[in-house]
Amino acid sequence: MRYAYYPGCSLTRSAEPYDLSAKAIAAPLGLSLEEIDDWNCCGATEYISINKNAAYALVGRNLALAAQQGVSQDLVAPCSACFLNLRKVDHYMAKYPAVREKTNAALAAGDLHYEPGSLHVRHLLDVVVEDVGYETLKTHVVRPLDGLRLAPTHLHEVLHLRQEHVIPFEC
Repeated sequence: MRYAYYPGCSLTRSAEPYDLSAKAIAAPLGLSLEEIDDWNCCGATEYISINKNAAYALVGRNLALAAQQGVSQDLVAPCSACFLNLRKVDHYMAKYPAVREKTNAALAAGDLHYEPGSLHVRHLLDVVVEDVGYETLKTHVVRPLDGLRLAPTHLHEVLHLRQEHVIPFEC
């Protein structure tokens, strides 16, 4: 299974172990993560509060590059903030003609264009659960974590609820 892969800034710096882990599990699970050439930061920080049009163009450039490179219709982003930005801009471009026009006008300066909905933006965990599946995943466990005490985090649920409000998930 081939996927266009957007690591984002965090995974190339402070969260590099996450990137290394994602790539390490990919091949054994039958996933081919092919990094988008010439990707840029998605502006996952405060950039959107400064200039929405520029922020959408910044994210839209990554969408346009992934679509142009044609690796897959699935674009995988392990970073939750990057995933949310990519998915949100794709959704806004589809829903709001003015956003689509302004974003594509900015992209045209770099000879790029993005047709909203031409990619399916996905989180890495979604790919592992939905495309690989729990049963296949179980066959790859090398060291079971039985007896390990865990502290759950609800960050993923918060992001999921936040994006579900903006972008409903298919059931």
